[in-house]
Amino acid sequence: MGKLGGVALLIVLVFAFTGIVFVTGGGKNSCAVAATISPATVADLEPVAGYSGDQLVNAAAIITAGAAAGVNVKGQTLAVMTSMGESGLRNIEYGDLAGPDSRGLFQQRDTWGTLAQRLNPTVSAGFFFQRLVKIPNWETLTPTAAAHAVQINADPDHYAPYYAPAKSVVAALVGGDAACAATATEGNAQQLAADLVVKIDAGNITGIAPDHLREIRWIAAGEVHENCGINLAILQIITIAVNTFGSVGISDINRLCTDQYLGNPNSSHWANGGGHAVDFFSLDRTPTTGADANAIKLLNILAPLMPEGSATGQVQCRSDAGTSIDFAGLNQFNDSCNHIHLQVDPAFTGSLKTGV
Repeated sequence: MGKLGGVALLIVLVFAFTGIVFVTGGGKNSCAVAATISPATVADLEPVAGYSGDQLVNAAAIITAGAAAGVNVKGQTLAVMTSMGESGLRNIEYGDLAGPDSRGLFQQRDTWGTLAQRLNPTVSAGFFFQRLVKIPNWETLTPTAAAHAVQINADPDHYAPYYAPAKSVVAALVGGDAACAATATEGNAQQLAADLVVKIDAGNITGIAPDHLREIRWIAAGEVHENCGINLAILQIITIAVNTFGSVGISDINRLCTDQYLGNPNSSHWANGGGHAVDFFSLDRTPTTGADANAIKLLNILAPLMPEGSATGQVQCRSDAGTSIDFAGLNQFNDSCNHIHLQVDPAFTGSLKTGV
Protein backbone atom coordinates (compact mmCIF):
# COMPACT_ATOMS: atom_id res chain seq x y z
CA MET A 1 0.00 0.00 0.00
CA GLY A 2 1.31 3.47 -0.85
CA LYS A 3 1.65 6.11 1.86
CA LEU A 4 -1.79 7.38 2.85
CA GLY A 5 -3.25 5.19 0.13
CA GLY A 6 -6.33 2.99 0.07
CA VAL A 7 -8.04 2.42 3.39
CA ALA A 8 -5.46 4.53 5.21
CA LEU A 9 -6.67 7.55 3.27
CA LEU A 10 -10.24 6.73 4.29
CA ILE A 11 -9.18 6.68 7.94
CA VAL A 12 -7.37 10.00 7.56
CA LEU A 13 -10.59 11.52 6.24
CA VAL A 14 -12.61 9.99 9.08
CA PHE A 15 -10.16 11.41 11.63
CA ALA A 16 -10.25 14.81 9.96
CA PHE A 17 -13.99 15.01 10.41
CA THR A 18 -14.00 13.69 13.98
CA GLY A 19 -11.37 16.12 15.22
CA ILE A 20 -8.98 13.60 16.75
CA VAL A 21 -6.03 15.12 18.58
CA PHE A 22 -2.76 13.26 18.85
CA VAL A 23 -0.10 14.14 21.39
CA THR A 24 3.56 13.36 20.85
CA GLY A 25 6.75 13.69 22.83
CA GLY A 26 9.37 16.16 21.70
CA GLY A 27 12.44 14.14 22.59
CA LYS A 28 13.76 10.84 23.85
CA ASN A 29 12.65 11.38 27.43
CA SER A 30 9.89 13.90 26.82
CA CYS A 31 6.34 13.19 27.78
CA ALA A 32 2.89 14.39 26.71
CA VAL A 33 4.07 17.57 25.03
CA ALA A 34 0.97 19.46 23.96
CA ALA A 35 0.81 19.21 20.19
CA THR A 36 -2.18 18.97 17.91
CA ILE A 37 -1.14 16.90 14.91
CA SER A 38 -3.28 16.49 11.81
CA PRO A 39 -4.02 12.82 11.00
CA ALA A 40 -2.08 13.07 7.76
CA THR A 41 0.95 14.13 9.76
CA VAL A 42 0.87 10.86 11.70
CA ALA A 43 2.10 9.07 8.60
CA ASP A 44 5.12 11.36 8.47
CA LEU A 45 6.21 10.94 12.08
CA GLU A 46 9.64 9.52 12.76
CA PRO A 47 9.55 5.71 13.10
CA VAL A 48 8.48 4.43 16.52
CA ALA A 49 9.83 1.02 17.58
CA GLY A 50 10.35 0.22 13.90
CA TYR A 51 6.84 1.23 12.80
CA SER A 52 6.16 4.16 10.50
CA GLY A 53 3.92 5.63 7.81
CA ASP A 54 0.69 3.73 7.22
CA GLN A 55 1.50 1.50 10.19
CA LEU A 56 1.22 4.49 12.55
CA VAL A 57 -1.93 5.68 10.77
CA ASN A 58 -3.43 2.24 11.39
CA ALA A 59 -2.30 2.29 15.03
CA ALA A 60 -4.02 5.66 15.40
CA ALA A 61 -7.22 4.16 13.98
CA ILE A 62 -7.06 1.35 16.56
CA ILE A 63 -6.44 3.75 19.44
CA THR A 64 -9.29 6.01 18.39
CA ALA A 65 -11.69 3.08 18.07
CA GLY A 66 -10.72 2.02 21.58
CA ALA A 67 -11.34 5.47 23.00
CA ALA A 68 -14.74 5.61 21.29
CA ALA A 69 -15.58 2.23 22.82
CA GLY A 70 -14.66 3.47 26.29
CA VAL A 71 -11.64 1.15 26.53
CA ASN A 72 -8.69 2.48 28.51
CA VAL A 73 -5.11 2.94 27.36
CA LYS A 74 -4.15 -0.57 28.44
CA GLY A 75 -6.85 -2.05 26.22
CA GLN A 76 -5.86 0.20 23.34
CA THR A 77 -2.26 -0.97 23.77
CA LEU A 78 -3.37 -4.61 23.75
CA ALA A 79 -5.14 -4.02 20.45
CA VAL A 80 -2.12 -2.34 18.86
CA MET A 81 0.04 -5.23 20.15
CA THR A 82 -2.37 -7.75 18.64
CA SER A 83 -2.33 -6.06 15.25
CA MET A 84 1.46 -5.97 15.34
CA GLY A 85 1.47 -9.71 15.92
CA GLU A 86 -1.15 -10.46 13.28
CA SER A 87 -0.30 -8.13 10.42
CA GLY A 88 2.59 -5.87 11.41
CA LEU A 89 0.04 -3.01 11.62
CA ARG A 90 -0.64 -3.39 7.91
CA ASN A 91 -4.13 -3.71 6.47
CA ILE A 92 -3.33 -6.81 4.44
CA GLU A 93 -5.75 -8.34 1.97
CA TYR A 94 -4.66 -11.97 2.31
CA GLY A 95 -4.58 -14.72 4.93
CA ASP A 96 -2.33 -17.71 5.63
CA LEU A 97 -2.49 -21.50 5.63
CA ALA A 98 -4.17 -21.58 9.05
CA GLY A 99 -6.72 -18.97 8.03
CA PRO A 100 -6.95 -18.50 4.27
CA ASP A 101 -9.98 -16.22 4.74
CA SER A 102 -8.20 -14.01 7.32
CA ARG A 103 -8.00 -10.32 6.41
CA GLY A 104 -7.05 -6.91 7.72
CA LEU A 105 -5.14 -5.51 10.68
CA PHE A 106 -6.27 -8.30 13.01
CA GLN A 107 -6.45 -11.11 10.42
CA GLN A 108 -10.10 -11.62 11.28
CA ARG A 109 -11.85 -14.52 9.56
CA ASP A 110 -15.18 -14.29 7.75
CA THR A 111 -17.10 -15.15 10.93
CA TRP A 112 -16.10 -11.72 12.30
CA GLY A 113 -17.81 -9.65 9.61
CA THR A 114 -17.94 -8.82 5.95
CA LEU A 115 -14.78 -8.40 3.93
CA ALA A 116 -15.33 -4.65 3.78
CA GLN A 117 -15.73 -4.47 7.55
CA ARG A 118 -12.59 -6.52 8.23
CA LEU A 119 -10.59 -4.31 5.86
CA ASN A 120 -11.80 -1.13 7.57
CA PRO A 121 -9.28 -0.40 10.37
CA THR A 122 -11.80 1.39 12.56
CA VAL A 123 -14.50 -1.26 12.21
CA SER A 124 -12.13 -4.21 12.63
CA ALA A 125 -10.64 -2.60 15.74
CA GLY A 126 -14.16 -2.13 17.04
CA PHE A 127 -14.76 -5.87 16.58
CA PHE A 128 -11.62 -6.57 18.62
CA PHE A 129 -12.71 -4.28 21.49
CA GLN A 130 -16.23 -5.73 21.52
CA ARG A 131 -14.78 -9.16 22.26
CA LEU A 132 -12.04 -7.95 24.60
CA VAL A 133 -14.40 -6.28 27.08
CA LYS A 134 -16.47 -9.47 27.31
CA ILE A 135 -13.50 -11.43 28.64
CA PRO A 136 -13.80 -11.68 32.46
CA ASN A 137 -11.05 -9.72 34.22
CA TRP A 138 -9.19 -9.11 30.98
CA GLU A 139 -7.15 -6.33 32.60
CA THR A 140 -5.66 -8.77 35.12
CA LEU A 141 -4.46 -11.19 32.44
CA THR A 142 -1.03 -10.94 30.87
CA PRO A 143 -1.22 -8.91 27.66
CA THR A 144 -0.60 -11.92 25.43
CA ALA A 145 -3.19 -14.00 27.32
CA ALA A 146 -5.82 -11.28 26.89
CA ALA A 147 -5.07 -11.01 23.18
CA HIS A 148 -5.12 -14.80 22.79
CA ALA A 149 -8.54 -14.94 24.48
CA VAL A 150 -9.86 -12.65 21.74
CA GLN A 151 -8.01 -14.09 18.76
CA ILE A 152 -7.95 -17.79 19.78
CA ASN A 153 -4.73 -18.36 17.89
CA ALA A 154 -2.49 -21.41 18.09
CA ASP A 155 0.19 -19.95 20.38
CA PRO A 156 -1.02 -18.08 23.51
CA ASP A 157 2.41 -16.47 23.89
CA HIS A 158 2.60 -15.26 20.31
CA TYR A 159 1.92 -11.60 21.16
CA ALA A 160 4.33 -11.24 24.09
CA PRO A 161 7.23 -9.74 22.06
CA TYR A 162 4.94 -7.03 20.68
CA TYR A 163 3.75 -5.52 23.96
CA ALA A 164 6.77 -3.26 24.55
CA PRO A 165 6.74 -1.79 21.01
CA ALA A 166 2.97 -1.35 21.26
CA LYS A 167 3.42 0.70 24.43
CA SER A 168 5.97 2.86 22.61
CA VAL A 169 3.64 3.46 19.67
CA VAL A 170 0.67 4.32 21.89
CA ALA A 171 2.83 6.66 23.96
CA ALA A 172 4.01 8.44 20.81
CA LEU A 173 0.49 8.90 19.46
CA VAL A 174 -1.56 9.73 22.55
CA GLY A 175 0.94 10.90 25.11
CA GLY A 176 1.49 7.68 26.98
CA ASP A 177 -0.01 6.67 30.29
CA ALA A 178 -1.17 8.53 33.37
CA ALA A 179 2.33 8.71 34.83
CA CYS A 180 3.47 10.44 31.66
CA ALA A 181 0.63 12.95 31.96
CA ALA A 182 1.55 13.63 35.57
CA THR A 183 5.05 14.79 34.68
CA ALA A 184 3.55 17.76 32.85
CA THR A 185 2.02 19.03 36.11
CA GLU A 186 5.13 19.46 38.21
CA GLY A 187 5.56 22.87 39.85
CA ASN A 188 3.74 25.03 42.36
CA ALA A 189 0.33 26.62 41.88
CA GLN A 190 1.68 29.94 40.60
CA GLN A 191 3.93 28.23 38.03
CA LEU A 192 1.09 26.04 36.77
CA ALA A 193 -1.28 29.00 36.63
CA ALA A 194 1.27 31.06 34.71
CA ASP A 195 1.59 28.30 32.12
CA LEU A 196 -2.19 28.12 31.85
CA VAL A 197 -2.44 31.89 31.33
CA VAL A 198 -0.22 31.50 28.26
CA LYS A 199 -2.74 28.98 26.91
CA ILE A 200 -5.66 31.24 27.83
CA ASP A 201 -4.09 34.13 25.92
CA ALA A 202 -3.46 31.84 22.95
CA GLY A 203 -7.13 30.81 22.90
CA ASN A 204 -6.47 27.22 23.95
CA ILE A 205 -8.48 27.66 27.14
CA THR A 206 -11.82 29.44 26.88
CA GLY A 207 -14.47 30.29 29.42
CA ILE A 208 -18.04 31.51 29.68
CA ALA A 209 -19.85 33.98 31.92
CA PRO A 210 -19.30 34.26 34.80
CA ASP A 211 -15.58 34.26 34.10
CA HIS A 212 -13.63 31.69 36.11
CA LEU A 213 -10.46 32.11 34.08
CA ARG A 214 -9.68 35.27 36.04
CA GLU A 215 -9.14 33.01 39.06
CA ILE A 216 -6.25 31.40 37.17
CA ARG A 217 -4.88 34.80 36.18
CA TRP A 218 -4.90 36.04 39.78
CA ILE A 219 -2.95 33.00 41.00
CA ALA A 220 -0.43 33.43 38.17
CA ALA A 221 0.06 37.07 39.17
CA GLY A 222 0.52 36.19 42.84
CA GLU A 223 -2.67 38.04 43.78
CA VAL A 224 -4.76 36.74 46.69
CA HIS A 225 -8.50 37.28 46.34
CA GLU A 226 -10.70 36.03 49.18
CA ASN A 227 -12.55 32.80 48.35
CA CYS A 228 -11.13 32.74 44.82
CA GLY A 229 -8.38 30.15 45.21
CA ILE A 230 -7.94 27.00 43.14
CA ASN A 231 -6.77 23.67 44.53
CA LEU A 232 -3.34 22.65 43.18
CA ALA A 233 -4.78 19.33 41.98
CA ILE A 234 -7.43 21.18 39.97
CA LEU A 235 -4.75 23.28 38.26
CA GLN A 236 -2.98 20.02 37.44
CA ILE A 237 -6.18 18.52 36.01
CA ILE A 238 -6.67 21.56 33.79
CA THR A 239 -3.05 21.30 32.64
CA ILE A 240 -3.43 17.63 31.72
CA ALA A 241 -6.70 18.29 29.91
CA VAL A 242 -5.38 21.11 27.73
CA ASN A 243 -2.14 19.22 27.04
CA THR A 244 -4.14 16.18 25.97
CA PHE A 245 -6.71 17.86 23.76
CA GLY A 246 -4.99 21.04 22.64
CA SER A 247 -7.94 23.17 23.73
CA VAL A 248 -10.59 23.05 26.47
CA GLY A 249 -13.57 25.10 27.55
CA ILE A 250 -14.10 25.71 31.28
CA SER A 251 -17.48 26.68 32.70
CA ASP A 252 -16.84 26.45 36.46
CA ILE A 253 -14.02 26.35 39.00
CA ASN A 254 -14.55 28.35 42.22
CA ARG A 255 -18.23 29.16 42.50
CA LEU A 256 -17.73 30.87 45.84
CA CYS A 257 -15.65 33.46 44.00
CA THR A 258 -18.45 34.17 41.52
CA ASP A 259 -21.29 33.86 44.08
CA GLN A 260 -22.86 30.89 42.27
CA TYR A 261 -24.15 28.97 45.27
CA LEU A 262 -26.55 26.39 43.81
CA GLY A 263 -27.91 24.86 47.01
CA ASN A 264 -25.33 22.16 47.72
CA PRO A 265 -23.14 23.16 50.70
CA ASN A 266 -20.88 20.15 50.11
CA SER A 267 -20.04 21.01 46.50
CA SER A 268 -16.31 21.03 45.82
CA HIS A 269 -16.91 24.16 43.76
CA TRP A 270 -18.09 25.91 46.95
CA ALA A 271 -17.04 24.12 50.17
CA ASN A 272 -13.92 25.02 52.19
CA GLY A 273 -13.17 28.17 50.24
CA GLY A 274 -14.16 26.67 46.88
CA GLY A 275 -12.02 25.85 43.87
CA HIS A 276 -11.77 22.10 44.44
CA ALA A 277 -13.57 21.16 41.20
CA VAL A 278 -13.53 22.03 37.52
CA ASP A 279 -16.20 21.67 34.83
CA PHE A 280 -15.15 21.33 31.18
CA PHE A 281 -17.87 22.14 28.65
CA SER A 282 -15.67 21.29 25.67
CA LEU A 283 -12.60 19.18 24.88
CA ASP A 284 -10.76 19.72 21.59
CA ARG A 285 -13.29 22.46 20.73
CA THR A 286 -16.04 19.82 20.79
CA PRO A 287 -18.90 19.98 23.34
CA THR A 288 -18.66 17.17 25.87
CA THR A 289 -21.48 15.24 27.48
CA GLY A 290 -19.26 13.45 29.97
CA ALA A 291 -19.97 10.26 28.03
CA ASP A 292 -18.27 10.95 24.69
CA ALA A 293 -14.92 9.52 23.56
CA ASN A 294 -12.99 12.62 24.67
CA ALA A 295 -14.50 12.49 28.16
CA ILE A 296 -13.76 8.77 28.48
CA LYS A 297 -10.19 9.37 27.35
CA LEU A 298 -9.71 12.14 29.92
CA LEU A 299 -11.17 10.03 32.73
CA ASN A 300 -8.95 7.08 31.82
CA ILE A 301 -5.88 9.34 32.02
CA LEU A 302 -6.89 11.05 35.27
CA ALA A 303 -8.37 8.18 37.29
CA PRO A 304 -5.01 6.65 38.35
CA LEU A 305 -3.74 10.11 39.34
CA MET A 306 -6.65 11.32 41.45
CA PRO A 307 -6.31 11.34 45.27
CA GLU A 308 -8.62 9.35 47.53
CA GLY A 309 -12.08 10.87 47.77
CA SER A 310 -12.06 12.32 44.26
CA ALA A 311 -15.11 12.07 42.03
CA THR A 312 -16.55 12.77 38.62
CA GLY A 313 -20.07 13.50 37.48
CA GLN A 314 -22.18 12.35 34.53
CA VAL A 315 -22.41 8.69 35.55
CA GLN A 316 -25.98 8.46 34.24
CA CYS A 317 -24.92 10.13 30.99
CA ARG A 318 -22.37 7.37 30.42
CA SER A 319 -24.91 4.70 31.36
CA ASP A 320 -27.45 6.08 28.91
CA ALA A 321 -24.79 6.28 26.18
CA GLY A 322 -23.54 2.75 26.81
CA THR A 323 -20.08 3.92 27.87
CA SER A 324 -20.26 3.00 31.57
CA ILE A 325 -16.89 2.07 33.00
CA ASP A 326 -15.28 1.73 36.43
CA PHE A 327 -12.58 4.38 36.66
CA ALA A 328 -10.31 2.67 39.21
CA GLY A 329 -11.70 4.06 42.46
CA LEU A 330 -12.87 7.41 41.09
CA ASN A 331 -16.34 7.95 42.57
CA GLN A 332 -19.10 8.75 40.09
CA PHE A 333 -22.40 10.57 40.54
CA ASN A 334 -25.31 11.93 38.50
CA ASP A 335 -24.82 15.34 36.90
CA SER A 336 -26.09 17.24 33.88
CA CYS A 337 -24.86 15.95 30.51
CA ASN A 338 -23.54 19.25 29.15
CA HIS A 339 -20.06 19.07 30.70
CA ILE A 340 -17.58 16.79 32.47
CA HIS A 341 -17.17 17.47 36.20
CA LEU A 342 -14.01 16.53 38.12
CA GLN A 343 -13.40 17.18 41.80
CA VAL A 344 -11.15 16.42 44.75
CA ASP A 345 -12.18 16.33 48.39
CA PRO A 346 -12.56 19.95 49.61
CA ALA A 347 -10.24 19.11 52.52
CA PHE A 348 -7.49 17.81 50.21
CA THR A 349 -4.46 20.09 49.96
CA GLY A 350 -1.92 17.96 48.09
CA SER A 351 -1.24 17.24 44.43
CA LEU A 352 -2.17 14.52 42.00
CA LYS A 353 -0.32 11.23 42.29
CA THR A 354 2.90 11.21 40.30
CA GLY A 355 4.26 7.78 41.20
CA VAL A 356 1.78 5.68 39.22
